[in-house]
Amino acid sequence: MVYNKNMNNGKYKEIIENYSKLLCEQDKIDNELYLKYEVKRGLRDISGKGVLVGLTEISEIISYIIEDGDLVPCEGKLYYRGINIENIVRGFLDENRFGFEEVCFLLLFGHLPNKTESEDFISLLKDSMPLPDNFVRDTIMNAASKDMMNSLAKSVLTLYAYDDNPDDISIENVLRQSVNLIAQFPLLAVYGYQAYAHYHDNKSLVIHPPQNGLSIAENILFMLRSDSSYTKFEAQILDLALVLHAEHGGGNNSTFTNHVVTSSHTDTYSAVVASLGSLKGPRHGGANIKVVEMFRDIKEKVLNWNDDDEINAYLEKLLAKEGFDRSGLIYGMGHAVYSLSDPRALIFRQFVERLALEKGRNDEYKLYSKVETLAPKIIGKVRRIYKGVSANVDFYSGFVYSMLDLPEELFTPLFAVARVAGWSAHRLEELVNNGKIIRPAYKSVTKQQSYIPMKDRG
Repeated sequence: MVYNKNMNNGKYKEIIENYSKLLCEQDKIDNELYLKYEVKRGLRDISGKGVLVGLTEISEIISYIIEDGDLVPCEGKLYYRGINIENIVRGFLDENRFGFEEVCFLLLFGHLPNKTESEDFISLLKDSMPLPDNFVRDTIMNAASKDMMNSLAKSVLTLYAYDDNPDDISIENVLRQSVNLIAQFPLLAVYGYQAYAHYHDNKSLVIHPPQNGLSIAENILFMLRSDSSYTKFEAQILDLALVLHAEHGGGNNSTFTNHVVTSSHTDTYSAVVASLGSLKGPRHGGANIKVVEMFRDIKEKVLNWNDDDEINAYLEKLLAKEGFDRSGLIYGMGHAVYSLSDPRALIFRQFVERLALEKGRNDEYKLYSKVETLAPKIIGKVRRIYKGVSANVDFYSGFVYSMLDLPEELFTPLFAVARVAGWSAHRLEELVNNGKIIRPAYKSVTKQQSYIPMKDRG
């Protein structure tokens, strides 16, 4: 390939290295200018509060209350279409049902389905699940990607070519496309991984078609595992993970990306791929992998998992950029919005201990619990915190996925399998309200200069 050939060319490498250094120096903007022009970096103010850029009826996050005009941190709350996520989870678990399909309906249509609506919607998802003829062979298996998020993106963009009406952005057509994508994402993710495992890890290739009568969570485990076996509790906790990841307000990076791209009136497939590109980042959907990698390092470096002092010393090294990846972060701790608690993490934690006991990994669970307790205290001592710090949902989700024997390559794609429901709801909301194209302002801080003819340049 020309690209690889160029990369091995000494002169080419030298040019790239030199210009890279130049760009780092030339494009670096003085931090003082951000303060001078009151730029809200990351669309957040200094206290961490997000800049209001839109309105939504799909979900709400509460992390503080207002008392005497001041923002006071409170226990985090998450609402889907005005219903507390804790009550949603309790509702389907008390009735011994799977909840993800119900949540997809709620996010798309704004109300909980009755029995008939639920049965019809599940039937619709089942009918929408099969991929086009030869799609697995021609698209997923062809040039299998080493990155599952890129594999998902390739598959979604290719589905555009199989759609008889891909560019129609009427609500009816976008709703049809959204239901199809929600139903097909599990297949795209699982088959993408199996293609990767076969071509890059030399593993046997086993493709299981989804089964009628199974929930989306059950079908993921059925398709993924070579013997298609799973326990009811394994499927329930995976279903719970999908429910907790399905939606998180319009301000999270991938959903905001979807709003931005949708506002240009592009097609559904392009909008979803833009969100996938955002979710791939380790600051967003890839965070749970970093938590798992960090704990792998903790288990090697901390000899006594019950020694608080030894754990504290390790965490202090992390913050000092002397440990693990030297990023200065304790992964899984803190959130852009939540302060005292992330309700998704609290819900998840109730089931993690039981799963750890069943899988013989209770010692690891106790280590996670200790880090969850100790890390906020260490962070509070070392750094100036404007709001509380607590474990977020990524803190436990990677541990849960590892106990379910899910490959790490699928951690972020499974996030996408869940979040495509929220993206779809927000895309529809953006189109229904027919807002302006989203275009925030950027101020140039470069001095104007004269054009210099080539013969006069040094």
